[in-house]
Amino acid sequence: MRASLIQIAVDEDEPVASRRRRAAALVREQSGADLVVLPELWTTGAFAFEEFDGAAEPLEGPTYEAMGEAASDAGVWLHAGSIPERAPDGTLYNTSLVFSPSGDLAASYRKIHRFGFDKGEAVLMGAGREPVTVALPDTTLGLATCYDLRFPELFRSLVDAGAETLVVPAGWPERRRAHWTLLARARAVEDQAFVLACGTAGAHAGVPQAGHSIVVDPWGEVLAEAGHEEEVLRVDFEPGRVATTREQFPALKDRVLGLEKPRR
Repeated sequence: MRASLIQIAVDEDEPVASRRRRAAALVREQSGADLVVLPELWTTGAFAFEEFDGAAEPLEGPTYEAMGEAASDAGVWLHAGSIPERAPDGTLYNTSLVFSPSGDLAASYRKIHRFGFDKGEAVLMGAGREPVTVALPDTTLGLATCYDLRFPELFRSLVDAGAETLVVPAGWPERRRAHWTLLARARAVEDQAFVLACGTAGAHAGVPQAGHSIVVDPWGEVLAEAGHEEEVLRVDFEPGRVATTREQFPALKDRVLGLEKPRR
């Protein structure tokens, strides 16, 4: 498979509508890729908390329409990163959208672990409840978002649901970039899966972003890594290596904790 991770820069002086058009154009340029990935909350910036309410849109809002059309035009599977979604009851969610090459919505995922320690996203947005996987022709994606990367139990649940490629859009801050790389490699090793982690460049509400989008194989080896600025990280990877790795080193079969049946 060929993947393109679009490490788009978020500039607070660029109108959201302009950045949406620019992101759609970048997606269209990836024709020939199998999978394209955008970062978390790239319309507003993951740390632009004061913008969430005003920029929130329904699931089938302007970003949905623009990204569906871009996926169809490019003929790619598109993980369109995440948006601040306003649900019909008014609750805000950090919601990821995945489109098929026909431009249809294949899946959506509401971020389960909200960042902020009783501030920011943690109090402004509702929490998702369900892990989500998406079956592609050559692999099954497991969806997670940014802060989720710190919670390995979510990734194990995705593996149990058949995930072989773990996709993590993020708005990860520069000051914790070492954790970003470490955790992406850890999730790949412990789950014997590919990890495609796509971050933003630029700054969100004055918070410099880490960039350094990364693709890691099931042995924890880094196949490709971006720099600090906006760029498109392109990489070819072989989904069949997941099954081979799990056969050669069947650590997942030795799991004990978390598999017990509850006592009655």
